[in-house]
Amino acid sequence: MNVIITGVAGMIGSNFCHYLLENKNILGISKIYGIDDLSGGYIDNISTNDTHFAFIKADLTSDFTIIENIFLTSNISYIFHFAAYAPEGLSPFIRKYNYISNIIPTVFLINMAIKYKIKRFIFTSSMATYGDNVAPFTEDMIPNPVDPYGIAKYACEMDLKVAFDQHDLEYCIILPHNVYGKYQNIWDPYRNVLGIWMYQSLHNLPITIYGDGEQTRSFSYIDDMLPCLWKSAISSDAKNQRINLGSKNHISLKDVSKIVMKITGHGKFVHLEGRREVKHAWSSYEKSEKILGFVENVSLEEGLKRMWEWVKTCPNREVKYWKEYELDSKIYSFWK
Repeated sequence: MNVIITGVAGMIGSNFCHYLLENKNILGISKIYGIDDLSGGYIDNISTNDTHFAFIKADLTSDFTIIENIFLTSNISYIFHFAAYAPEGLSPFIRKYNYISNIIPTVFLINMAIKYKIKRFIFTSSMATYGDNVAPFTEDMIPNPVDPYGIAKYACEMDLKVAFDQHDLEYCIILPHNVYGKYQNIWDPYRNVLGIWMYQSLHNLPITIYGDGEQTRSFSYIDDMLPCLWKSAISSDAKNQRINLGSKNHISLKDVSKIVMKITGHGKFVHLEGRREVKHAWSSYEKSEKILGFVENVSLEEGLKRMWEWVKTCPNREVKYWKEYELDSKIYSFWK
């Protein structure tokens, strides 16, 4: 069978791509078509000579003809749509970019999935869709996002449901939370707090904590999630389901920063002004265990050790700051 992975050069996409290639004979994978515009991922993450993989550099907001040609010629069975720009806290200040980069690609791919009759559309949404709810977040809660990023992700979820109701397009919505590990973009200062902290540690910069650090989160090691992503495509029980996927444990940012400093040997941190965010955000896991067979094999400390060993081998890439925001009204001082 042939599959498409969008965002293939990012952390989830690249790790999942390698997982499929390593298990291609068992899983029956003929060809993986990986799509990425390399705006947030890196070609090094997917460097492989495996002939079962083809990389297509394309922008999902505009290169529609290039991408449709894959569907025309390749008999795609599944779409794994991981491409997104996910700086949740930044999204109120880049509203237009947020909606264009997160909604337009999804609805285009839904059109392709319907037109070319794929078997199932796997979409990574976000815990940000839960927003102003009480943790642990469960799949039956009514989403109540508090920022444009969560709104964009929830809009895509709604469109998938309508696509099934009207066009019989099967889907599975996966809600990862705070995924970390090898191939994370540690050069993006707006998202992925563990990556930001490790970049800061690597360059002897103070670890930055927004507010008091009492915010609670779950952190999910990427390797534990990979078999579940595949099962979300092939399991009959996963059809049209919305499933939280990630760690069973939650921890305060203050406490996880201490683990990072212990592992990296870096002892400096600084508190910055608090930002608008949900204070306590972690999700249930029972549904992922039952339907996807989720098992948390890697503890947070072990996962961070593995990630740090990878970080130390990374090239010295340029940190990508926004040159101009769409809005600077009430923007936080640390992003000015």
